[in-house]
Amino acid sequence: MEQKLDQIDRRLLRELQKDASLSQRELADRVGLSQNACWRRLKALTEGGVLRGSTARIAREKLGLDLVVFVMLRTRHHSKEWLDAFRSHVLTIPEVVDFHRIGGDYDYQLKVVTQDMATYDKVYQRLIEKVELDSVTSYFAMEAIAEGRPLPL
Repeated sequence: MEQKLDQIDRRLLRELQKDASLSQRELADRVGLSQNACWRRLKALTEGGVLRGSTARIAREKLGLDLVVFVMLRTRHHSKEWLDAFRSHVLTIPEVVDFHRIGGDYDYQLKVVTQDMATYDKVYQRLIEKVELDSVTSYFAMEAIAEGRPLPL
């Protein structure tokens, strides 16, 4: 269910998307609230499921994670049992950072982040080892023009 947000909630969320490490005092100052009012709003956004924790954005290239692959999957299987097994299997592969069921020519899209082609091949082998897939097509990113952009609030 969609939660109704006012302008102050949206400003809070925009600021958190820019920098989730802000202290509550800094955040309150940026949006023009007292610390207590800011805390109450953050608590309500968390309890309402709008805020789902905070994470650090890591420069993958600084860690040698230079290869980004978009993997498009097609299957002939659409039973609940197959889907449950497939989801469980894919979620055991840590290099899969995004996983979507999609409409169109393919059924699923994965975003895989890894060191190099040899490591991606290991991910690919692991991906196909436990579930039957009709086709697997990999697209290799040459440049990340915009990655992890904030939501438009």
